[in-house]
Amino acid sequence: MTLTTARRLVAGPPLRRGASAPYLSLAADSGEPHQVRDDLVAAPGAGAARGRPLACLVHVTDLQLADVQSPARFEFLNRYFADPRYAKIVPVQRPQEALTAHAIDAAIRAINAAAGPATSMPPQLAVTTGDGIDNAQWNELQAFLALLDGGTVSFGGPPGYHGVQSPRWPDDIFWRPDGDGPGGPDLFRRELGFPHHPGVLERALRPFTAGGLAMPWLSCFGNHEALNQGVGVQTPALAAALTGGVKPVALPEGFDHDRALEYFTESPEVFMAGPALPVPAHAGRRAVTRGEFVAAHFRPGARPAGHGFTERNRRDGTAYYVHDTPAARLIALDTACLAGGADGCLDADQARWLEGALAEVHSAYQAPDGTTVRTGNEDRLVIVFSHHGPDTLAATRHRGPGGVPLLTGAEVTGLLHRFGNVVLWLNGHTHTNAVRPRPAGPGRGFWEVTTCAVVDWPCQTRLVELTEADGELAITCTMLDHAGGTGAGGAQAGDLAGLHRELAANVPFAGVGSALEGTAADRNVVLRLPAPFPLRGLAR
Repeated sequence: MTLTTARRLVAGPPLRRGASAPYLSLAADSGEPHQVRDDLVAAPGAGAARGRPLACLVHVTDLQLADVQSPARFEFLNRYFADPRYAKIVPVQRPQEALTAHAIDAAIRAINAAAGPATSMPPQLAVTTGDGIDNAQWNELQAFLALLDGGTVSFGGPPGYHGVQSPRWPDDIFWRPDGDGPGGPDLFRRELGFPHHPGVLERALRPFTAGGLAMPWLSCFGNHEALNQGVGVQTPALAAALTGGVKPVALPEGFDHDRALEYFTESPEVFMAGPALPVPAHAGRRAVTRGEFVAAHFRPGARPAGHGFTERNRRDGTAYYVHDTPAARLIALDTACLAGGADGCLDADQARWLEGALAEVHSAYQAPDGTTVRTGNEDRLVIVFSHHGPDTLAATRHRGPGGVPLLTGAEVTGLLHRFGNVVLWLNGHTHTNAVRPRPAGPGRGFWEVTTCAVVDWPCQTRLVELTEADGELAITCTMLDHAGGTGAGGAQAGDLAGLHRELAANVPFAGVGSALEGTAADRNVVLRLPAPFPLRGLAR
């Protein structure tokens, strides 16, 4: 059972002790019941969670599937973790990241076996909200599509492992499961009690066959799909370095740390100019553009065709679209800023498109001046999804073609508030579970639901169910653990997904008990709100 209403994973007894902290096991605790959130209704109550089922979907975000041997991932910057000048850059590397493909596969197996506790329905649709890949590389994109569609998962290149976790690497800031490096035990094994697992990296990187999602799924464009390590623009010099045969190990002499974020954003090839080691070159690591990212989703058998992306997206080079289901219109936004930086943006051109897409499913809405516009269109529920949420739509660098201005997060929220059928905004980016009401006035507004990352603790996805009863809509959210095991030393038994989760749980400041979990009110919840229009005739 992977629903956290039945079982929740928590810190277990220490498996080993490092000089600074213990390495913890994971233990099964009692399940976490749903909390009813009444923030958007006038009176408290049980809600409509057991009402008529409308929809069941699953929210998946921030897989950050990484080619962990890429020459143009600057993992050595992790040594500046405590330097505030690098706060928007690090961490670049995680001890568990080579095993992430197996954690994603285990998450998909759990999704395929799940049923929503409010509707008793299996998920009808999976909604991804970006950062499916890590470094905007073609081989990462191919592995991502193979995992979600089913197929052979491989990053290509020569067999074996040739990255920073190798014992040959001249640095002790990375977990080395194969053994000591030139200077002895690494920081993770020495200080934090991380395990010794010879051969685990080589095993994790072998090609394997994934079954894929059993239901249709929708894609989304995030900053890690658009930019080097989610921050840096894809310059010609960086593109050349991606497919090359050298990997930097340190900053160039005389580097100006005060300009670290500027360089990382505008000229990331600067970080290739220092000392380096040879690594096998691989042409499949080439940079991927937004147009190529979209086009790659039009694979034979894709459900739906293009995984939401449309022929208009292919023609115009855009990545925002609508997808209609019997229960709701889903609207995908593209919040990645190609001018660089991890923050999101949404320009006025996309906002105009969004306003039109919303008007099509409203019989009436508010104009910017507050007057009512009547359309004669049929009312539909609306679910918005994007990588960034309103609080991280904070980019200032991008002005779009011809200087098209950007909207702030508050302005995008205000636009949505003019359309009363918007009930939910799904997003990711922060790697943290969070549920926030976005009120537009008494009895009006929508819920924002942010789901944690699969790559990081707690490595979960989220079931989202819509039900209605007596003029009220309920959105039931339930966290879903992946199908990997929880026992210690799972790698020897082939449980790479279980080891991924165990390692993630022990990452300092981001593991078990950290803020990434959110509070109980951010996890298993029933979100009440008045039905924006009579829902009785709404098809399931």
